[in-house]
Amino acid sequence: MGQKVCFLVTEHPFLDARIFKKEAKSLVRHGYDVTMIVPRRNGNLFAIDGRPFEDIFQSQTFEYEGVNIITYEQIDYEKHLKRLHQTLAATVPNGWTDALIQLGIEQEADIYHAHEFFSVYSGVEIKRTLAAKGNHCKLIYDSHELEPDPLSKESKSKKLLKEQLLKMMFKEIDHVITVSESIQKWYQTINPSLPIEIIYNSPPLAHKKLNNLKKTGDFVLAFEGVLGKKRGNAKKLFKLVEAANEQINLKVKIIGGWKREEQTPFIPLHLKDKVLFTGWLKYDEIPFAMEDVDLGWIDLDSSRSLNHRFAMPNKFFSYLNNGVPVLINQCDDMKQFIERYKCGYMVDKPQASAHDYAEAILWLYSRRDDLKKMGINARKQMESAYSWEHMEKRLLGIYNHLCSVI
Repeated sequence: MGQKVCFLVTEHPFLDARIFKKEAKSLVRHGYDVTMIVPRRNGNLFAIDGRPFEDIFQSQTFEYEGVNIITYEQIDYEKHLKRLHQTLAATVPNGWTDALIQLGIEQEADIYHAHEFFSVYSGVEIKRTLAAKGNHCKLIYDSHELEPDPLSKESKSKKLLKEQLLKMMFKEIDHVITVSESIQKWYQTINPSLPIEIIYNSPPLAHKKLNNLKKTGDFVLAFEGVLGKKRGNAKKLFKLVEAANEQINLKVKIIGGWKREEQTPFIPLHLKDKVLFTGWLKYDEIPFAMEDVDLGWIDLDSSRSLNHRFAMPNKFFSYLNNGVPVLINQCDDMKQFIERYKCGYMVDKPQASAHDYAEAILWLYSRRDDLKKMGINARKQMESAYSWEHMEKRLLGIYNHLCSVI
């Protein structure tokens, strides 16, 4: 058996695409012994849409697809920020602990891989405790987003505490992984000597022929992911469909759904035949759902969130993977990618309206040949540099290096 790896998770569902399906399973395939410590809510593990698994995954510990799963009841770390700050500032274990830290210590892993702001706090405490026993491990912070976000609605005092926590944790982390160039540069200002690698939210390369865009007939817009308050505004989506249909036959395909706790989107009666829900699909099913798609849509309010401004989301690479050009609003990292590789179109506004998107769609509809070239460019970049097969090499490079210096 290879080196022992322990993933620490405080918020994500255990079947998260990045954490479980890509990173954990890639490491298992390459000989690592991988354990994930993951949260339950009210006694149950939960799906990507927040739905509890009430009939399956009921054991406290189990093995799933080669990965060891250990569960604990989710902890609300936000309520304990001051205590976390005091604990970290002490520089040595001071007796305050929790279930995640205790379970992590029990693993005595060679490498701990934390996936959120608060799980990396747990990682630091685990690392300190093991070091006091003479066991020296390595700690990775896999930062899926910027935390704290300076533009978020959190209070100034809470942001300040989190900033101080992050600076302290960065002194004890061995390697940072993140998802965009902007977040990488942001973190480099905190600790320039800390190795920081980008591993994009890319899917495995879809084994399919390039999408042959139709020159006549329906124009199909795709939205992949969660329709909700933060991303994928359903009302805006239906309004843009309505506006575009005044001139062309636009249909929208929603590949995914909405959070369990949020209200089911209301589809106006006159748009019922224009909107198709596929529901949640497996990785290998998404390429088939994308076969008739002309354009992929991403809408993020980048005026109030650096995370939105710096975002390179899963759906962005999923569209590109299937040869589908991307329609976005003003988000720095996606904009740079699209401009560099000519694989999409940007509405140059941090807050774009349904009318803005409808106008962009009409413009692209009138230039179907250009749109086809964008799709070809998108697929080429995934093949040559950005699919998960390429990201996996980056992940393994990090692990090989850390294992060599343990």
